[in-house]
Amino acid sequence: MTNWTTVREFILLGLTDNFPLEVSLFLLLFGIYLLTLIGNAVIIIITQVNVQLCSPIYFFLRHLAWVDIGYMSTVIPKALVSIATGSKSISLAGCFIQIFLYLVLGSTEFFLLAAMSVDRYIAICNPLHYPTIMNNRVCSLLVLCCLAGGISIILVVCIPLFLMPFCGPNVMNHFFCDNGPLMKCVDTSFLEMIDFVVAVFFLLGTLSVNIGSYVKIVSTILHIPSTRGRKKTFSTCVSHLTVVTIAYSGCIFTYIRLKGTSGLDYNKTVALLNTVMAPLLIPIIYCLRNRQVQDALKAELRQRVGLAKKIEALFY
Repeated sequence: MTNWTTVREFILLGLTDNFPLEVSLFLLLFGIYLLTLIGNAVIIIITQVNVQLCSPIYFFLRHLAWVDIGYMSTVIPKALVSIATGSKSISLAGCFIQIFLYLVLGSTEFFLLAAMSVDRYIAICNPLHYPTIMNNRVCSLLVLCCLAGGISIILVVCIPLFLMPFCGPNVMNHFFCDNGPLMKCVDTSFLEMIDFVVAVFFLLGTLSVNIGSYVKIVSTILHIPSTRGRKKTFSTCVSHLTVVTIAYSGCIFTYIRLKGTSGLDYNKTVALLNTVMAPLLIPIIYCLRNRQVQDALKAELRQRVGLAKKIEALFY
């Protein structure tokens, strides 16, 4: 008989065991992490201080930026420390906390994207009632509901998983504690079924909200008589639609493995792309594709430069 002992920590094998490649990955991840923090901080600050960006869509965008910072920060700093120090262990409690925060923030992001789709639908299809419907109280309540929904949906997955006895192998072929690799340490198909069913219903539910909103939006836009009016109206949705496409594409690739790919290595690659690409691309997309954000950034920069020149003139 095998002598089983209770697992108190897990060993994360990381992305690779090739040292030169690890150094390159460290520099790449560190650079992407800094850019993500800077980009999302810019979105948070500019939507907070600029009066031109006081509409509900930018209120949701600001909270989406906070969620992305937290989402990436649950994984990347620990991965960077592991690469730098060579320490690949993580405690059982630390593993549970990382999984819970990673899944909650990821789920909250999808709920926020659905809320932003509803906001665009009301703004375009019911413009006269938009200020009344999407007031500050409603927007704040929607953000709280998104967070509560993210926590609730993940508790359904995490509570049965965390209550399982971890007495088997404690080695994970991953660079952070994810629920999929952790289930391999428990070896139960029941938890995998719960995880899959919850993920499918959650993703299909939020995706249906996005699709339904944009079907109504497109239908409304097609009834606008002028071509210029149609383009101008649709341009207000391009940034959000691009972000939604990126977010759901990552989840689709998570559950659909390409032929000829190793399951564990494929999951690590997809998880890495999901973790770093969406939080990095969202501020870039909104800064490059959204004219209102561009104008607000230019106005703030001009104001700061003018203030700096006045302060310099006082001293010289």
